[in-house]
Amino acid sequence: MLKKFLPNEHVERILDISPEELKKKGIKGVITDLDNTLVAWDVVDATPEVIAWFQLMKEHDIKVTIISNNDKERVSIFSEPLDTPFVYAARKPLWKAFKKASSQMGLKKEEVVVVGDQILTDVLGGNMAGLRTILVVPIVHTDGKWTRINRLIERRILRFMRRKGMINWEEK
Repeated sequence: MLKKFLPNEHVERILDISPEELKKKGIKGVITDLDNTLVAWDVVDATPEVIAWFQLMKEHDIKVTIISNNDKERVSIFSEPLDTPFVYAARKPLWKAFKKASSQMGLKKEEVVVVGDQILTDVLGGNMAGLRTILVVPIVHTDGKWTRINRLIERRILRFMRRKGMINWEEK
């Protein structure tokens, strides 16, 4: 059961994910979380660096879909200027939204990777949907109420996995 919480990879930030590396792994699509993965949870618009990352993915024919537990207004305000499809009110970690995003991209599950900053929503949901997962370090260390509760649980899971030798990166 613990393996469902284990990401396939860990990177500092989404900007460290290159289309060349994705293509080497046969990845043609990215399902990404929004808050604390792309921008801080209280930031409305994409930063110039995030806009450039989306453009780079597009230039390399890597499809990107944003998936978020947020409401339609929050996700659409962020996604529409990027001309990026999105799934809102996703109810992560339930797998249904991940399957919907993969299906909308027209890709097989082995061609898709999920990127997010939370083990209990992004990694668990992606793994339960049979997708590859990449955990990123949260952009900021402040969170909404429910996410703060998740972070407490995540820290315990990460400590346990570190003690068991399942992960080797350090928290910052």
